[in-house]
Parts: sequence; structure tokens; C-alpha cells
Amino acid sequence: MNAPSPNLLGSLLESAVSTHSSLLGRAVHALILRIHDTPLPSFLCNHLVNMYSKLDRLNSAQLILSLTNPRTVVTWTSLISGCVHNRRFTSALHHFSDMRRESVLPNDFTFPCVFKASASLHMPFAGKQLHALALKGGNILDVFVGCSAFDMYSKTGLRAEARNMFDEMPHRNLATWNAYMSNAVQDDRSLDAVAAFKKFLCVGGEPNAITFCVFLNACADMGGLELGSQLHGFIVRSRYREDVSVSNGLINFYGKCGDIASTEMVFSRIGSGRRNVVSWCSMLAALVQNHEEERACMVFLKARKEVEPTDFMISSVLSACAELGGLELGRSVHALAVKACVEDNIFVGSALVDLYGKCGGIENAEQVFREMPERNLVTWNAMIGGYAHLGNVDMALSLFVEMTSGTCGIAPSYVTLVSVLSACSRAGAVERGLQIFESMRGRYGIEPGAEHYACVVDLLGRSGLVDRAYEFIKRMPILPTISVWGALLGACKMHGKTKLGKIAAEKLFQLDPDDSGNHVVFSNMLASAGR
Repeated sequence: MNAPSPNLLGSLLESAVSTHSSLLGRAVHALILRIHDTPLPSFLCNHLVNMYSKLDRLNSAQLILSLTNPRTVVTWTSLISGCVHNRRFTSALHHFSDMRRESVLPNDFTFPCVFKASASLHMPFAGKQLHALALKGGNILDVFVGCSAFDMYSKTGLRAEARNMFDEMPHRNLATWNAYMSNAVQDDRSLDAVAAFKKFLCVGGEPNAITFCVFLNACADMGGLELGSQLHGFIVRSRYREDVSVSNGLINFYGKCGDIASTEMVFSRIGSGRRNVVSWCSMLAALVQNHEEERACMVFLKARKEVEPTDFMISSVLSACAELGGLELGRSVHALAVKACVEDNIFVGSALVDLYGKCGGIENAEQVFREMPERNLVTWNAMIGGYAHLGNVDMALSLFVEMTSGTCGIAPSYVTLVSVLSACSRAGAVERGLQIFESMRGRYGIEPGAEHYACVVDLLGRSGLVDRAYEFIKRMPILPTISVWGALLGACKMHGKTKLGKIAAEKLFQLDPDDSGNHVVFSNMLASAGR
């Protein structure tokens, strides 16, 4: 029986990588050792290094590399690419340095790996050094090397360098254009992304599914419903009209623009046989974003028949339950989260805290909060908001202090301070609330917004300081909103201040003439005063 050829052995090692089978890889390695004398041929060593590094067996990969002679750029790049593949970015850069110490020159496959590593570690200085090396060796002229250098500059925040890099590239492929537009969207430069898309079409570029999705994200971020709808027409006439990823992008776009009818149309046209988890998640998110909580719950129940629930699906439907006050359905979803082993996910945990806090199950909220392995700002906001909803100012403030000091040291957000001020308002803690409001700019660097001013007006009004609340409104540096005048009108009704109540009501009638509720509150105030 003839021994397998080196090419066949190399193919078997590649199969081990594609099937994620360490067992197959080790078996092929053992076979190689039986039929080949040491040192092994470089061809097989390169395959072995690639296999072990891709399967995250770095010690084995490094051992093979140390026994390889000579170590070529292919050998080193196999190790470096495996490190990047498994997100071991620091190791990738260390091995690159080792390679350079052996005077081995990187090639067009090495540079994209190390550019990605430096970008992921947010190391622009290292990225610039790599760029200089690529310039010196002429590798930067390769379109993939140039694209990876551009992506590195974009992801490390060096926008000017990224733009110069893009402008100076002699050749740009589709991946380069997609990277440019994607980074523009991530940097809140949606108009720049749209302009790049138009230029891409003008130079004869043919967009793919990624291009369409990036452009739709740009349109959604800038509220460009008409522009995105035009692209939808273009997609319908293209070969991507049946592409599920593009359809998912359209669902996300229409949802963010508030066009639920179009969202449902796109979703229904995908068909039950082609919908994937992302399709269901996008539909759920669109409904929750547009306050269609009941329909979101119905969609979730339908999704359960086709796909396994994900952490995103569960957190979305929990948010819907919280807005509906659907505690029992929320408990059922909580049980499902435990069954799906996603209850420790930070987004699911935060949604559970929010659900129980808003639905009166504060003990459950506290239990979930304390048992979470990690917490982010959203988690803390949800718990503080739960205490604020109950008017438990002591616990809200205690948690606020715990969040912003000690080992946590999390900076509060705009929403955090709305919840804290709301808790003070409900509890009548006037002086404490005013202290927090006055410290917003200096201590936390947050400019008070309309919601914060409305909380202070409500705080003063509930405590009977209605005249002081009106004086506070007159000193506001921003125009009072409906919520501000609404808080004053409610306080005037509570304390029989008809004169000020009339002023507040007139402002509300001007700002929101279609809201009959303001007329009802004003009429009730006059009736209570005997007028």
C-alpha cells in the first residue's frame, strides 16, 4: 500500500481546520510522523502550524514552528493568522516581531493579519509602523494590504490618515469601498457614506449584499426613508432581491425609520422557509422600537416555532413585556432564558431587571441584579429606575452612589440622572434633588435636558412650591417642552393654582393642540376651584 502523498496529507490537515476537528488533525500528524523522517518537509510543517494555530492549539503550533528549518514567511504567517483567527492579537504581534528578528520579510498575506491585530488592540502607533514597513517593501500597493491598512486607521480613530489612505490607493476593490462606507457609518458620518456609495456606482462598481446593508444603515441613521426606499427599488430589480441578509437589512432600515407597514411587507416576502434568526430578531426590534409591544410578543411566539431563541430575541421581548406591564408573560420568558442558558447574558439580565422593576416585582429585580456576573450602565439604570418607579429614593440614591464610586466607578448617563431625579420627585426629596440637578454639569459633565428640567418642575410642584417651579421654568436656558408645562399644570391642579395653571394650559394648547388630555386636566382644575 502506497503512503499518502504530501498533497493528500495537506488536504487532510485543511479538512481538520474546516471541520474544527483536533482529533483528525492529531491523527494526521501522527501519520505524518510515521511515514516521514525528521526534519519534516517545510510544506507539511506549514500545514501543521496552520492547523494547530487555527484550532487554537498555540503551544503545539509554536513547537512545530521551532522544529521547522528553514522557517519561511509562509510558516510564520500561518502562526500569525491563526492567532488573529482566535483573537489572540497580542500574540500575533509578538510572533510578527520574532519573525522580523529572523530577518524574514512579511508578504501580502502577513500584513492584513497584523493590521487587524493592531486595530483590534487599538494600537495606532504599531499600525503606523506596519504601514511604513508595507510602504518600504511595496506591499501597500496590493489592494488587500491597502484595504487592511485603511481599516486599521479607521478603527483606531485616525480619520484623516484613513481618508488620505483611501484617496491615495491606486486600486480599490469592493471590499475597500465597503470598508470605507462601513467605517463612515460607525463614525456617524452617514452623509459621507451615502456620497461614497454614489461615487462607487459612478465609477462602475457593482454592489454586493454588504454594500446594500451598509447603505441602508446610513439611510436609517440619517432618517432617509425616501433615499432608502429608492435603494429598495434598485434591489428589487437586482439579483439580490432574494438575498436574506439584504432583506434583513431592509427590515432594520424600515423599522428605524418608523415604517412598520414596509417592515412587515419585507418580512412576509422572505417566506417561512428562508427566514433565519436575524430575520426574526430584526422584526422584533423594529416592533419594539416603534412601541408595538403586543405585536412584538406575538411575533416572538411565532418565532419559537421556527428558530431557537437567542439572547437578543429574549431581551427584546422582555423589553416589550416591561412596557406592557406583562409580568406573567415576562416570567415565562425568564424561564425560557434559563432553559436556553442565556440568563447570564448582560443584555438579558438588564432586560429582566427592567421588567421586574417596572412591573412591581422589585424583589425579583434585586435578585437578578445581584446574581448577574457582570453589569453595565444599562443594568444599573434599570435597577435605579425600578426604585424610582416605586418612589424609593433611599435605595435609588444608595445604588446611585454605589454605581458612581468605589470599585464600580461607572459614570452616570443622561438616563441615570432622569431616574434619580424622578425618584427624588416621587419621594418629595426637594433639596437632595436640587443638589443632584445643580451638580450635573460640574460633577458629571452632563448638560441638563428637557427631561431633567421636567423632573425638577415636578419635584417642586409636588412639594407645593408651584410658584418656585414657575420661576424655575422662566430661567430655563432651553425652551420649555410639553413635559415641562405638563408637570406644572399637574402641580397647579394638585394645589389649586388656577392662575398659573391657565398659563401652563395655554402653553400646552399651543405646543400640542391635538392632545385632549390637557383640556381635561385644565377643566378638572377649574372645576375643583369652583369655576
